[in-house]
Amino acid sequence: MELGRAGLAWAAALLLAALGAQVAAAAGDFDPYRVLGVGRSSSQADIKKAYKRLAREWHPDKNKDPGAEDKFIQISKAYEILSNEEKRANFDRYGDAGESQGYSQHQHRQFHHFHEGFYFDESFFHFPFNSERRDTSDEKYLLHFSHYVNEIVPDSFKKPYLIKITSDWCFSCIHIEPVWKEVAQELEVLGVGIGVVHAGYERRLAHHLGAHSTPSILGLINGKITFFHNAVIRENLRQFVENLLPGNLVEKITDKNYIRFLSNWKKENKPHVLLFDHMPVVPLLYKLTAFAYRDYLSFGYVYVGLRGTEQLSSQYNINVYTPTMMIFKEHVDRPADVVQARDMKKQLIDDFLSQNKFLMVARLTSQRLFQELCPVKKSHRQRKHCVVLLTGEGDKFAEAYEAFLAFAVANTKDTLKFVHIYNDRQPEFADALLMDEEKYQGKSAVVILERRNNAGKIAYKTLEEAWQGSKEDNFILLDLLDQLRTDPGLLSSETVLADLNDELAPMFLIRWLYSALDYISDCWDSLFHSNWREMMPLLSLLFSALFILFGTVIVQAFSDSSDTRDSPPSEKEETAAKTEKNDTSFSKESNRIPKKGFVEVTELTDINYNSNLVRLRPGHMNVVLILSNSTKTALLQKFALEVYTFTGSSSLHFSFLSLDKHREWLEYLLEFAQDAAPIPNQYDKHFLERDYTGYVLALNGHKKYFCLFKPHRSGDEGGTLGSCEDYDSSLPTEARGKSSCSPGSRSIKNKLHKLSFWMERLLEGSLQRFYIPSWPALD
Repeated sequence: MELGRAGLAWAAALLLAALGAQVAAAAGDFDPYRVLGVGRSSSQADIKKAYKRLAREWHPDKNKDPGAEDKFIQISKAYEILSNEEKRANFDRYGDAGESQGYSQHQHRQFHHFHEGFYFDESFFHFPFNSERRDTSDEKYLLHFSHYVNEIVPDSFKKPYLIKITSDWCFSCIHIEPVWKEVAQELEVLGVGIGVVHAGYERRLAHHLGAHSTPSILGLINGKITFFHNAVIRENLRQFVENLLPGNLVEKITDKNYIRFLSNWKKENKPHVLLFDHMPVVPLLYKLTAFAYRDYLSFGYVYVGLRGTEQLSSQYNINVYTPTMMIFKEHVDRPADVVQARDMKKQLIDDFLSQNKFLMVARLTSQRLFQELCPVKKSHRQRKHCVVLLTGEGDKFAEAYEAFLAFAVANTKDTLKFVHIYNDRQPEFADALLMDEEKYQGKSAVVILERRNNAGKIAYKTLEEAWQGSKEDNFILLDLLDQLRTDPGLLSSETVLADLNDELAPMFLIRWLYSALDYISDCWDSLFHSNWREMMPLLSLLFSALFILFGTVIVQAFSDSSDTRDSPPSEKEETAAKTEKNDTSFSKESNRIPKKGFVEVTELTDINYNSNLVRLRPGHMNVVLILSNSTKTALLQKFALEVYTFTGSSSLHFSFLSLDKHREWLEYLLEFAQDAAPIPNQYDKHFLERDYTGYVLALNGHKKYFCLFKPHRSGDEGGTLGSCEDYDSSLPTEARGKSSCSPGSRSIKNKLHKLSFWMERLLEGSLQRFYIPSWPALD
C-alpha cells in the first residue's frame, strides 16, 4: 500500500515537473524587452516611445509585410506587460506576467505532502487556455480599429459580417471554437464577412462595438450592430445571419405574378433576375447575392416543385432538376442571359450578374448611375462614349424609344453605352445639351458625349435632326459612330453638366419613418436581451428626462403658490433691494407691466463683473447705482421705487456699486464724461472726498459706452419732496414703517429725484453717450 502511494506521488511529481518545464518554456519564448528593444532599467517614457515607434512601423494597415500582423500583436502584448508595473515586476521576478507567475519557484505549494493526497491550485488549469496554444485559424480574421472603421463598416453595406469577440483565459471561448470554425468556413463561402476581435489587444474596438464580456458574437449590416443571444450552434448562427438581411430582398414568383414582376423594369429601371430551384425555401446564398446587388437588380425566386409554376417553367423551358438563373431586361418574353448549373457557386453567380447589371438602354436617374455608365476618359486608348436619347414620357415618344432600343441591341460594343433620359425630369441636363430647344420641342434628340473630368466637363455632338427612329436616322447615327472611332475631334462642342437629380430616392418622410422604426427595433431588442451595463445609457437618459419633467412641474407649482402669498420685502442689502408693487402710484407714471413684484438689484463685484458688464449680450444694459455704506439703505429704497416700472424690459439689469471699494474705477469712467465731473489732479486736495453717491450709470457692455445721471441738488429739497408724510404715502404699506423720516434721509433720497424721467429718455435713446476704448478692471 505504501509502495502504491509512493509510486503515485512520484508520478504526480514527474507530471508537475513536465508541466512546469512546459510553462517555463512558453514564458521564456516571449521577452517583451527584446520585442520593444529596450533595457530592463528603461523608464516608462522610454518604453512608451519605443512602443509608438514600432506600432507605427508594423501596423498592418501601413506595413504590407506578411508577418506585420503577428509582429504588431507581439508589440502590443509586450507594451501591455511593461506599461503595467505589477505585470512588469512579475515578469522580472518569474519570467511571466500572467496568473502562472512564480510557478517554478513555488511549485511546492501546488502539492502538499504527496503521501497525504493531491491538491490542485486553480492556476494549474489556466495554462492550456492561453491564446498562443489555441487554434490559429482566427488569425486571418483579426480586426483592428482603423481597419474596422475604414473598410469593414463601408463593406457591410454590401454583405453582412459575423464578428466574434474573444480574449485570453476564456474557457467559454475555447468551448465554442469548433462550432465557430465550422460556421465561419461555411458562411464565408456563401459571401458572409467573418471577423474576430481580441479584446485584450483591441480594447478600443471591443468598447466601440459594445462588447463588455467574452465570448460575444455580433452581426454587422449597413453599419448597424446586432448581438447574438442564443446558444452557439450551427443552425442558430445561420438563422441569425439570415435574420440580419432585409425581408423584401427576394420575391416569391408564381404563374400569377411573374408578368407584373418582370414588367417593373421600366418603373425600377433595373434588370430582373429569376432563380428556378427545387428548394422550398430561398437559399441563403441567393439572399446574400440579392443583398449585394440590390442597387442594380431585382430578384425573384421560383420554387419549381410548387403547384402554380408549371406555366412559367414551361414557357421558358426550365429543367426542374437543375438550378437555373435568368436575367430579363427590356423584353419580358425572352431572357437576356441564362446560366444553369447543378451547383450554383458564388463566383459563378457574381460573374454572371456583374455582366448584366444594367438595362440595354438604361435611364439616367441619378448621378451615380451616370458615372458608372459613362465613366471619365482616363487615356486616349480607353475612350468610352455614351449615346444619349433625350426624350419624354408617354405613348407619343414610344416609337422613337423602341427604334433607339433596337439600334442599341444591334450595335452593342464595350466602348459604347446607350442610355436615355426624360427631359422633364432632368431639365438642367437636357438644356445644357440642346442649344436650340424650339427645334426639338415635343421631339426626341440623340447626343453622343464623352466625359472629360469629374467636375462635369464633357465633349459632345448633337444630331442635327430630331430622332424619329427612321432608317435614315439609323444610318446617320451609325455613320457618326464609325467616324468617331478614327476621329475623336468629331465631338467639337463642350459644356459643363450639373449633377443629375436622384429620381428614385425615397421621400424625406419615408426615410424618417424607416429611421424611427430602426430605432424602436433597437430599443426593443436592447430591452429584452441587453445586460444592465448596456442598458445604463438608455436608463440614464430616461430617468434624466423624467427628473427634469417632474422637477419643472414641482418648481412651477411652488413658485405659483409663493407668488400668491403676501410677504414683506427682503432686507438683504448685500445682494438686492426689493419693494412691493403699488398699483395706484405706478399706474400714473407708466403703462409698463413689471415682470415681478420687486426690483432685483445685485451688487457689482469683481466676481460677476465680466458676466454683468463685459460679456453682456448685445442690446442689454446694466443700470448701476453708485452708493456708499452709509447711504446704501436709503438710496436702494428710492432707486427701487424710481426704476420699478422699467423692470418689464428684459434688456435692463439693475446693480449697485460701492463707492468705498471701487472709487478709482468710477473716476476712470468719469474722465470720459468731463462735463459731468472735473478730472482730479494732484493739486486738488479734496478730490478724494468728492461725493459721487446717487450717480447712476447705464452701461452698454457690448458697444462700450455709458450714459450718466447726475444726482438732483439737495438745495430744493423742500420744493421737491414736500413733507415726510407725502413721501411715505407713495410707498407700499409694508415699506412705510421702515422708511426714515429724518432730514438726512430725505436729503439722500432726493438725489434720485426725476430718475424715472431719465430712464424714459434712456429707453428712447435720446441721452448723451460717452464711449470708452475698453472696460477697466474692477479690482
